Order: sequence, then structure tokens, then C-alpha cells
Amino acid sequence: MDFAFPIRIYWEDTDAGGIVFYANYLKFFERARTEWLRSLGLEQQKLREQTGGMFVVTQAQVDYHRPARLDDQLLVTARLQASGRASLTIRQQAFLQSPADGPQLLSEASIRIGWVDGASMRPVRIPISLLEQLS
Repeated sequence: MDFAFPIRIYWEDTDAGGIVFYANYLKFFERARTEWLRSLGLEQQKLREQTGGMFVVTQAQVDYHRPARLDDQLLVTARLQASGRASLTIRQQAFLQSPADGPQLLSEASIRIGWVDGASMRPVRIPISLLEQLS
């Protein structure tokens, strides 16, 4: 089941053309991933303090389908797509919430996040207990 996080579009999110600046979708996806982890009881700062490790984005593939505009209400989703020893792939989508037409897909992404040692920033295995919480 996908985790869903609502986001409202503000002036600061738009470009000179009045549409959401393409790079801001990465911010929206980051917020949804962070809240997805939080909903599972995994706060990133606490993870770092308790394990010495942290997640970092290692790859992002984003497709843009339709623009979002000022005051639009979006629903941004996050779902674990795949897990490995030291990385996760998260499938994310941003939908325009439109009462008249129903949700409309605006953007979708496959985001790979790696688990690294917080001191050396080198990849390390994701703790088994963490993987179990994510499944």
C-alpha cells in the first residue's frame, strides 16, 4: 500500500511561468519519503544517533507528465519497490487532487537511497531490524 502525503503549492514552488519548477518535485518526493519513514516509526535523526548510519539519495529517475500550479493541492506517494543489502528503491508519484476529474498523475519517480556510515559516508549494509520495519 502506498503512503500518501499532501502538499500545497505556494509561490516559492513556482517558476516565472507560474508552474512548479521541475526540481521542486524532488523536494516533494523527499518530504513524502521522510514522512513515510516517520509513519513506520523511523525518524532519520534518531536512526543516525542509534545506528551511526543514514540514508542518502544515490539515484533519481523522474518523469514529468503535467504541470502543477499555484494553490494546487497535491498528494505525493511513496512505496518500497525493492530492497538490497545497502540500498532501497522507492517508487513515488505526485498527483493533482482534482475533485471534478479525480487524481491526475503529474510526476513519477524511482528514487534509490543508499545506507551509509554517517562518519565515513561509505556504503554499509542496512541493519536487518530496519529492513524488517520497512517490509
